Amino acid sequence: MNYKGSCHCGQIAFEAEGEISEVMECNCSICSRKGSLMWFVPRDKLHLLTPEENLATYMFGEHTIRHHFCPKCGIHPFGEATDPSGNRMAAINVRCLEDFDFSSLPVKHFDGRSL
Repeated sequence: MNYKGSCHCGQIAFEAEGEISEVMECNCSICSRKGSLMWFVPRDKLHLLTPEENLATYMFGEHTIRHHFCPKCGIHPFGEATDPSGNRMAAINVRCLEDFDFSSLPVKHFDGRSL
């Protein structure tokens, strides 16, 4: 299935391909403040519809996750990292997907605060 998403102002827009069976909520210092619900897909299943130059990026801690956000409206539509097997992945904030009801999806809780 194909999904479209964006930040609030539309400066960052994207499409993502895959099936959403669950989302993850992380309690680390940044995720708990952002309130993101993340859906993970291989990075090649995320396609930017706007220029990559529109992205701002924040990294902290071990600098392994690139938390992308819009410098204009401040919304965090997705992040990028490499999984333990070395695969490039995207963590898409399902709250940024168009016309998508995430309320019925199971939420997996991840204890990122303990890392």
